Amino acid sequence: MPEYPGISRDAFRHPLDQQAEAALRAFPGFDIVARKFVEFMYERPQYVSLMGNSVQVGPQQYSTLYRMFRECVQSLDVRPTPTLFVTQNPMVNAYAIGEEQPCIVMHTGLLDLLSDDEIRTVMAHELGHVKCGHTTLTQMAIWAMTTASVIGELTFGIGNMISTGLIYAFYEWRRMAELSCDRAALLVTDDWRLVGNTMMRVAGGSDRFAHELNFAAFEKQADDYRNLDEDGLSQVYKFLLYNGGGSGPMLSHPFPVDRLSYLKSWAVSEEYARIKAGNYGRSPTDNTVDVGPSTSGSSEVDRLRQELADLQSELDRLRRSDS
Repeated sequence: MPEYPGISRDAFRHPLDQQAEAALRAFPGFDIVARKFVEFMYERPQYVSLMGNSVQVGPQQYSTLYRMFRECVQSLDVRPTPTLFVTQNPMVNAYAIGEEQPCIVMHTGLLDLLSDDEIRTVMAHELGHVKCGHTTLTQMAIWAMTTASVIGELTFGIGNMISTGLIYAFYEWRRMAELSCDRAALLVTDDWRLVGNTMMRVAGGSDRFAHELNFAAFEKQADDYRNLDEDGLSQVYKFLLYNGGGSGPMLSHPFPVDRLSYLKSWAVSEEYARIKAGNYGRSPTDNTVDVGPSTSGSSEVDRLRQELADLQSELDRLRRSDS
């Protein structure tokens, strides 16, 4: 398996990921979601929940998965080493959470559907989220989405407009972040067809009819999908589908056929060839995303309490002005 000692996240991050993150950070309202607020509200409770309700993978627990996972961690030089959990869920899914205690969670439904090579591909993809520091921003997005409507109501709709725009920015970034992690999966596997086949299997795979899946046909489907852009109306439909303009919710991932097209282009690029040859940016300490000033010890708790008190004071003022 290829290894990339000290590789920087910027060595393989997709430019659309970088641009979407920059736009997100510049959006009004982003600063209200501070690093330690997210940690106290989401990271620690989720870690405790996983420890209590899932199976922690190790040398004596899912040893095959543990070996595969360790290989992927070493390949991408992810530090600190995340904890891998398996949780009982038939949905074909995996996700990454946490920054100070990063975790990768894999559903049993995914493990039952995919081959070992495909599972390794998913591991590498999720480790890409940790390597790129996506996990903190993702948790910030979750908090923003759950509180935006309340803030909007209290500010007579003005805050709601800001919050809605911020949510759009979060979703756009989340979709673009997936493109970087697909690249991480390619770096580990060195096989874009394997990564693409994994996308196809996750999108619509079946154990019973697995022998009837055809990756070449899925490639053609991706090409046909891109050709829809020649019709301006189809581009409008795509935008609406991504942003909840249809009957469904806003999408946190690009369509698999879009992801495949982006990945194929990068697989034949000079940038990918240079990384494979060992010519890449090295920065072993950049596998996190800075979302605010960092402090330590009791000062962090004091700052968190002050932020919550300030927010509560503002909400109280808005309620008084509304009465």
